Amino acid sequence: MPPQTEDSNAEGRPFIVYPLLIAGLSSFAFSPILIRLATDVPALSLAVWRTLFSVAMLAPFALRSIGPEVRQFTARDVRLIVVAGVLLAFHFVSWISSLYHTSVASASVLVSLSPIFLAILGFLFLRERLSPRMVVAIALAFGGSVLIGVGDAGGGPMSGNAILGNSLATVAALFVSLYLLIGRVMRQKASWLAYVFCLYSVVAVVVLMFALVDGTPLLGLGARIYLLCALMALGPQIIGHGSFNYALKYFPAALLGLLSLTEPIGGSVLAYFLFDEIPSGAALLGMVIVLLSIAGALVPVGRSMSASSRTQNGRQEGPKIGDAS
Repeated sequence: MPPQTEDSNAEGRPFIVYPLLIAGLSSFAFSPILIRLATDVPALSLAVWRTLFSVAMLAPFALRSIGPEVRQFTARDVRLIVVAGVLLAFHFVSWISSLYHTSVASASVLVSLSPIFLAILGFLFLRERLSPRMVVAIALAFGGSVLIGVGDAGGGPMSGNAILGNSLATVAALFVSLYLLIGRVMRQKASWLAYVFCLYSVVAVVVLMFALVDGTPLLGLGARIYLLCALMALGPQIIGHGSFNYALKYFPAALLGLLSLTEPIGGSVLAYFLFDEIPSGAALLGMVIVLLSIAGALVPVGRSMSASSRTQNGRQEGPKIGDAS
């Protein structure tokens, strides 16, 4: 992952962004699998070590190069990074916790509601008008989410408290949507490494505070758990979220949210072979409705969003969130 050299092609978009996105999307499919393999320890324990390992892995590169850039951050920049870090911390805690209560397929599909949330948030905060197609997609996605909840509650793969797990996954989608919107703003001016290292540092501090207040055990978890957390840090966090944060400079957040729809497909296939997880009929129907509603809402506008992104990149401008003096 290139730290600060972001030479661009004629469209202002470096070629490296495409293989990075492919690698990032592939790593996301393994996120719920790695978490499920470690559910014999508390969710907060995984969140803490995942984020601490990610900071430790990036520190040797960041500490020797980002100092001058970070010192130029304005008070507004710092506020946005802190807020984004808190939101990402909440996302990790709620997302990891959801997999303790519901199936990989259900959690992966519900967390992929982020494109719908991004459309709603864009309407509320960026005054982007919702088309009739988007309104219909939101209604269908909501209906599909209800079907997933009903299907899991009626005897899904982990139906002990599937409603809680599905709710946590949905909340995780909201948190990641807000974090991506802020990242879209910050990446117009900050290099990838400066933004991501500061962001992950905030996440690590917030999650660690949660764990300490909660009394969550952090030591003596066993070599297998620490290895799984290190893989979560390297794969889904640094490669996965890292590639998305790199791409936020060149693509609209909603378009990246659309690409994330590959996660539930890959995660569900892996869960089927590794854990014999087969969704109920109602849950499976709900998943299909959610995925089709999101794709139907965003695919037709992908070209116009990309064109809008190129216009913004040409002027080095981005959406403005929380612009306070």
